[in-house]
Order: sequence, then structure tokens, then C-alpha cells
Amino acid sequence: MSQSPQTAGQSAPLHRLLSQAADAVQGVREGKSLTDLLARVPADLRPGTQALAFAALRRLGSAEAARQQLAPKAPPPRVDALLLVALALLWPDPEPANTAMYADHTLVDQAVHAAKQRAPASAAFVNAVLRRFLRERDAIVVAAQRSPLGAFNHPAWWVEKLKADWPGQWQAILAANNRPPPMTLRVHAQRDTAAEYVERLAGLGMPARALGAPTPQAVVLDKPAPVSALPGFAEGLVSVQDAAAQLAAPLVVGAGPDRKLRPGARVLDACAAPGGKTAHLLELQPDLQLTALDADAQRLTRVQDNLKRLQQSATLKAADARQTATWWDGQPFDAILLDAPCSASGIVRRHPDVRWLRRPDDIASLARIQAELLDALWPLLAPGGRLVYATCSVFRAEGQAQLDAFLQRQPDAKSHAVPGFTGHLLPLADNAAQPQPPLDGFFYALLTKP
Repeated sequence: MSQSPQTAGQSAPLHRLLSQAADAVQGVREGKSLTDLLARVPADLRPGTQALAFAALRRLGSAEAARQQLAPKAPPPRVDALLLVALALLWPDPEPANTAMYADHTLVDQAVHAAKQRAPASAAFVNAVLRRFLRERDAIVVAAQRSPLGAFNHPAWWVEKLKADWPGQWQAILAANNRPPPMTLRVHAQRDTAAEYVERLAGLGMPARALGAPTPQAVVLDKPAPVSALPGFAEGLVSVQDAAAQLAAPLVVGAGPDRKLRPGARVLDACAAPGGKTAHLLELQPDLQLTALDADAQRLTRVQDNLKRLQQSATLKAADARQTATWWDGQPFDAILLDAPCSASGIVRRHPDVRWLRRPDDIASLARIQAELLDALWPLLAPGGRLVYATCSVFRAEGQAQLDAFLQRQPDAKSHAVPGFTGHLLPLADNAAQPQPPLDGFFYALLTKP
């Protein structure tokens, strides 16, 4: 069962949303990004489709294990994708109080309706499979959960890698990945405080809480809301950014052992898109001479859009950060933020397709790119400067192991531990009563050059 599209402001027939969600799941299984797939969905169907697709991808492993029991010979991809979406939405919800539910018979009826439009000859087959699932649901769920795929809704290699990296926390990390994340905001440091903004939200009937240190500008909404409902969003008073991502800018401008950056300091944001950290840097220290670099020129337009809304400016360059001869002017930087390309294994709850898109050898390939970026950018740092290395990953190969290897290659680099900021941050709840962890999974390292 899943969240009704009406809760996302939709009134479209459920069978249309199920069909669109099935197309999205089919695309992900073929290796396509969910973000790109959703961009092709008609605007009036997009919120409802996203809600269903997110729910289905969070339970895709369980749905696949169940479908293999119910129909060992896989049907054609368009039919299989619809079946998987329906089975995921019919799956028993461990936290039923958190979502508005469809009645089982409504889901089955609408899935059959969608099947008649997608592949008319399959309608009776879809009806039979789903009705059998409802009759035998308890037994099928138990059987599905005997495999890692069905039990944890992650590929088996991913589960094994987490077991090796985090033997005491791997199950909690997987469970957190399968829950919807909270919506977290960053209040503009020069214009308001988190506490004051929480009061403004309360006046509009939107309960929220300020997280406090080490993310003093972070506000977590009790319930997600469209940005158009957020007071001051269009004027740049507030931005959407997870609390873990809000740790980067303070490290760069001076939350570490050294003093604040000098006025007018030269700063590089080496992999800047979509620009959340770029904007945060300028909110904390507006006088920075900031260069925002990204290898994808199209994604740089999102950086520009963010800066325009926040009434900020930076020098934007489209280039591969590793190819310094093509973009660097020869003047050293006082600080560098390297938010490196990574597996995104720490933000799976926000991007539920990531676990299904990644392959085991991707981690080693990404780690090589991260090492190349570190080695290329370190010479660009001025003596006495600082480099912040960040990845939104929980895998040690992209975090502590990467840092350890770099320190072996660069003995002049000094690593600083800053409590609450650096090291591996895991997406775990503060306590058992808090189902939504306040932070995504990240790794931060603060390096200085003597």
C-alpha cells in the first residue's frame, strides 16, 4: 500500500498514475535515472507518479521476490513493471500510520485497468497474480524475506558491502534507506535565524523544528511541503538542503581549527552543481571570490538559477576539475571544496533508484576518479589553505579509505578531526522514537597545507 496521489495534490485516475510509475520503474531497471524519467511525465501527473514510483522502488526487492514466487517465468517488461509496482504498493507497511492507504481491491482493480491499456492480453494474468498475492500474502511475504533482496530491498552485493564496512550498523542503515526522508531547509544566514523561521512556519500551520549545532541554519519540517508554500522561498530567504550537506560550507569558511578565511578569499567549489553548497558558502561569507566549477555545462545552469534566486554571484566555469590546464588561472586558492562524484550510497532514501542503478565495480571506478581529483586539486591550494573533501557515501572506499590513501601520497597534508563535522556520518535515527534520521549519509575530511 502507498501514499495516495491526492496527498500530493493530484486528482488523476489511479490507473494512469500506476502506468506512469510502471514506466519509471521499467526505465530504472533498464539503467535510466529516475530524475530523468520523471521529467518526461506530464506535469499534472508528475507529483502522483513520483510518490508511487518512490514507494515502489523502496520495496522493489520484495516485489521482485514475490513476483518470482507468483510467476516464475517473467512476463514482458511492460507487464512485469506494472506487476512490481502493484505488488510493492500492496506490500504490508511496517509504519501504516505514516501514509494514507489505498484499499487493496482499489489497487488491484486499477492495476488491471492499467494493464488493459498497456498490454490488453495481460489483464487477466495481472488480475490473477495480484489476487493470489492477496490470498497468500502472509506466506509470500515470509518466503520473500528469506533472500537478502527481499528482506532488505537492496542488491545482495550492496548488503554485503555494508556488512563489511559497518558490521554493527548495516541493518539500521538499510532500514533508514527504505524510509521517506524528512524535508530539511537551510535558512539564509544573513537574513534570519532558524528559530525565527520556525516561528513563521508555525504561524502558517506548518510545524517544524530547528536542529541547532552543528547545523545552526537547518530546519526540519514535520511534513514535506511544496517550495511555493515556504515563506520567503522565492526571495531567497530559505533553500531546501539536507542537514548533512549543510556541514560543508562551515568547514570551508572556518569551522575547523584555523581562523576564518580572510576577507575576499579565493575559494573553489570544484564539483558545484546543483549549487546548494555554492550558495551556502556565499551566505556565510558574502565577500568570497568564489569559482564554481562543474564538468557538466547543463548542470551549471542550475547553479546559476540558485544564485539568481539568492541574489548572489560567482564565477561559473564548465570544465573537468582534473584538467587544471584548461580552466585554472595559476592563482592559488585559499580554500577548496571537493564534493566529489560518488556512489550516492548515503542519499538512497532521497534517490531510491540509486541502489538499483549502481553495479559492484562502480565503487572502485568512482574511487579512482575521487583520487584523481584530490591529486589534481591539492597543488592548487595555497600554503596555509584548507581543502574539504566530501562524498554523499557511506562506503569506506569513498571515505576513510580514500582519505588514508591520499595522506600516504601527500605527506605534507594534515587531516583535522572536527567533532560533528568530519568522518563518516551515517543516516541513523537519534533514537528509536525518531523514525526519520536527521542527516543523510556523508563523509567529510578537512585537510590543511602547511
